[in-house]
Amino acid sequence: MKIAVFGATGMVGSAVTTEALMRGHEVTALSRSGSSIDQAQGQVLDFKNTDAVRNTIDTHDVSLIAIPGRDDYEAIVSAHEALIASAPIGRFIVVGGAGALEVNGTRLLDLPGFPEEYRPEALAFGRVYDAYRSASPELNWTLVAPSPQIAPGTRSEEYIVGADSPVGDYVSTQDFAVAIVDEMETPTHNRQRFTVASTPA
Repeated sequence: MKIAVFGATGMVGSAVTTEALMRGHEVTALSRSGSSIDQAQGQVLDFKNTDAVRNTIDTHDVSLIAIPGRDDYEAIVSAHEALIASAPIGRFIVVGGAGALEVNGTRLLDLPGFPEEYRPEALAFGRVYDAYRSASPELNWTLVAPSPQIAPGTRSEEYIVGADSPVGDYVSTQDFAVAIVDEMETPTHNRQRFTVASTPA
């Protein structure tokens, strides 16, 4: 497959790029710096450039948007809204945040004890998810959320998949990447959100 990764230099984007290359896919690594990742040639692209983003999505088999937007959450929400309005025809997966997952209908970010330092990101990606849920049924999107804790670890290839509620406390970056590339190869969550946790050792 021909895969585009937006945010390819980040923790998730670089792991997905490495995983996809290992499986023999062709990867376009996109970031503001344009740095190359492994054998994927880097290209400069700002996610706020909606026309370029839409064109990239439409000219690849599947794309991943792994941009946390921590320097400006309002801008990342606006960029996703602009992308939705531009109506790309290609398939793409968005990496969201765990804070917008739900327990008994209540988002994690609204539960007592949710860390305040993560609230801005959780609120932003809650809005992003709501925007995709309200999008035209013609838009071929998927949103994937990690477990509440995600960090580099072991590539076990053993992971648990859930829908709107956490299915574990932790996912390794490597297992998260395995799950994302599995979804790229065999789409099972079109126009849906899913979440991933590593299987406990």
